Amino acid sequence: MIEFACFHNGTSDLPPKRGANGYWYNDGTMAEVHQSAQRELHSQVRQGVLAEKLGFKYWFQTEHHFQAEGAERNSVSLLVEAAIAVQTSTIRLGQMANIVPWWHPLRLASYAAGLDVLSNGRLEFGVGRGYSPREGEVWGHLLGASIQDQEKNRSWYEEAVRLIKAAWTQESFSFHGEFFQVPPSWTKWGHPQSEAFYADPKINRLEQALKLGGADGTGGPAVVATSQTLREVSVFPQPLQKPYPQMWTPVTSDRSVTYAAQQGMNAFFSAEPNASLRRKLKIYFDAAEQAGWPDRNDLGEFKFGWDAARKRGVVPARMIHVTDKGVGDVRRAADAVNLMFSYHSAFGVLKSIADENGNEPLPGDYYDAVTKAGIALYGSTQQVIDGIMTIKNECGYDDFLLTAWFETQGFTSDETETQMHHFAENIMPVLRRECGMDDPKASDGDDDAIADEAATAMV
Repeated sequence: MIEFACFHNGTSDLPPKRGANGYWYNDGTMAEVHQSAQRELHSQVRQGVLAEKLGFKYWFQTEHHFQAEGAERNSVSLLVEAAIAVQTSTIRLGQMANIVPWWHPLRLASYAAGLDVLSNGRLEFGVGRGYSPREGEVWGHLLGASIQDQEKNRSWYEEAVRLIKAAWTQESFSFHGEFFQVPPSWTKWGHPQSEAFYADPKINRLEQALKLGGADGTGGPAVVATSQTLREVSVFPQPLQKPYPQMWTPVTSDRSVTYAAQQGMNAFFSAEPNASLRRKLKIYFDAAEQAGWPDRNDLGEFKFGWDAARKRGVVPARMIHVTDKGVGDVRRAADAVNLMFSYHSAFGVLKSIADENGNEPLPGDYYDAVTKAGIALYGSTQQVIDGIMTIKNECGYDDFLLTAWFETQGFTSDETETQMHHFAENIMPVLRRECGMDDPKASDGDDDAIADEAATAMV
């Protein structure tokens, strides 16, 4: 079985321009860059709604901030996906990812659960650590989660994920970790309404929720002029999906792949070459087996690669641009790839597209190496089909969830939507036949094989 997802990174629709040093960026004034970012929000909502109509099962967006250069900016993805949610009914809404160290975890828990409620249980919750100091130091330092201290950031992130799960699975709770004390032990709360509520026989949590005490004689409002302190909080809303929505995380290193498997998270590769993807798939499944196949619903062993029934496994994304039948423009698309990797080159990603001698591409000249690595599938309809089937076959997938990345720097929303239509009409049917599934409705997620599992995952 094959399923399809869309991935959106928040790129600029301004044309790419090559600078004097060889690196590419979007061409425009600062005012035009801001206007492009505003247009992007409308485009994302339109394309998310269209993706459902065309038969895509998942919609994924990233979280990025401050990117004037044009490569990626998705600063309000949960808000955009809420807008998509109220105009759709089946497509599942994921983030790749919410960068946890840039949020207080309980605020993120509330916002993401709100999306789950508004979408009637369609949240696919993505979590990540981030990689950019421009973003990480602006947001993360406020919470003590600097990306420039990698080990502290990782510990902070892992504790925050545990806190989010606690907020989603416990009706009233406390949490005491290395970084978070919820609630803080000094939180005064001498409120008679709370006392009445927690003492009510239906609740019966007075002593768990409050450390009882009387007035402390300091004067002022009763709520703080007290020796009584708060012991528990409840986070609202909680998600509809029980015990909590499926978690996803972007991965690159062997360490991050292993962590995802051990935590029962689905793993997502945004730009992993075919040559190394199979090896990392094996790392994930070896770690999952050793950990007892962790899963939020305890569903047991799942298929290698991707399991369509259990919605579990490892997913690759590929940049896709069809250039036949007047659909696309390979020259402009090549410039877009050069812009994208002009940004990512400073983060060490060029090692993955180096040639057999370890030589990395020259500054700004990345297109040939990226397409050779199989990260960008640009060309005719048949070339795109062949490229997708190569991933499936070489990496050993039985079921397969392909995440298609149509959005391309310098292209309008209409041009992107033309790509989406072409893919759905000319490529999806062929891939369904090749993968043994002729009925596109079979991928709607309501198969008899998972009906019982879906029922237990919802309230």
